[in-house]
Amino acid sequence: MIDIKNHLGTVNFSKQFFYTLIGGTVTECFGVVDMNAGDVKQTFIEKVPIPFIKKLASKSTVLSEKGVTVRYKNNKLYIDLHISVMYGVNVSTIVKSIVHKVRYVVEDETGLTVDKVNVFVDSVKV
Repeated sequence: MIDIKNHLGTVNFSKQFFYTLIGGTVTECFGVVDMNAGDVKQTFIEKVPIPFIKKLASKSTVLSEKGVTVRYKNNKLYIDLHISVMYGVNVSTIVKSIVHKVRYVVEDETGLTVDKVNVFVDSVKV
């Protein structure tokens, strides 16, 4: 959960909100077949002892679900996406489209600044 404090009070953004917003935005983009399960680092962190994870979590907030990882640090969002694309499409164009669309939708819906959107194409499907 990401909490933002302002002069009116506190705004809470849940993990599920980000997963639904970003996942829905990405899967609507042309050429995207599927969102892939996370990367190697996510698997590693799940096996690390709890005290170490608490120490990492105190520095920044990391939210992660199938194919979407959102990090909130220094009042900025960093988003990682793992996708599969369909065979025969221009991958570079799809990635640029996803980056622009995700940045626009997240900033428009939340008012938060998106510093970086990383798109990882894990597979090409026929």
